[in-house]
Amino acid sequence: MFSALTKTLNGSRPFATDSEDRLKAVSNDMDVALEVLEDKALVALQGPQAAKVLQSGVQDDLSNMFFMHGGVMDVFGIKDVRVTRCGYTGEDGFELSVNKDRAVDLTNALLESKEADVKPAGLGPRDSLRLEAGLCLYGNDIDENTTPVEAVLVWTIGKRRRAQADFPGAEIILRQIKEKANRKRVGLLSKGPPARAGANVLDADGNKVGHVTSGCPSPCLKQNIAMAYVPTKLSKPGTAVHLEVYKKKIDAQVVKMPFLPTNYYFGK
Repeated sequence: MFSALTKTLNGSRPFATDSEDRLKAVSNDMDVALEVLEDKALVALQGPQAAKVLQSGVQDDLSNMFFMHGGVMDVFGIKDVRVTRCGYTGEDGFELSVNKDRAVDLTNALLESKEADVKPAGLGPRDSLRLEAGLCLYGNDIDENTTPVEAVLVWTIGKRRRAQADFPGAEIILRQIKEKANRKRVGLLSKGPPARAGANVLDADGNKVGHVTSGCPSPCLKQNIAMAYVPTKLSKPGTAVHLEVYKKKIDAQVVKMPFLPTNYYFGK
């Protein structure tokens, strides 16, 4: 169980302006605007006991709030907190959007809970958990040069959008869905020193065929895990490859993702 506090980003206004311009560019002349909530902070409560901890501080019945659903409620006496049952760990949990002047109060209330042993956590544990869950990090595992087909995220493109074929990159993406992409995001298991982002992936003959986008030791699996892009012909689970770590070749194997089952709450 852990609670992570995310501060308001410095320089968020230029980022927001750029994002709003992008939204308008693909909005087909609809009235689209982006509102930056600069007076808000985000607190994430994640783990198998998250609902038990949060339930002690709210009147709403959280058993009726499923994954990716939410609402506004009072939390431990703090008014107008937007609670969403989601997170970036693969575990059950909640993200709490709160007025930034009450973020510390909310965090302390969670840490003082008698329902479970809540601990503060930073980006390290979160990154390990999201990687175990096979969740992409934008800028590492996906970016503007990655297609949903290459990243194995085709489920994000609904039937209607495929039929209309009017979304950015539709021509390339729909062709890849039909004919397959040249490369594919895969999971890798290895032992020895962990491969980090940027490490080369080598085939059986020692040729560079891809690169690691995220990697770390897995506390749960007691092995090193990584995401990488490799040629589609090498993407089948069980395929043996090598990772170049500190100029040494490390044996690795392609595996299915997620590395561990996710535990999102969809009701009992």
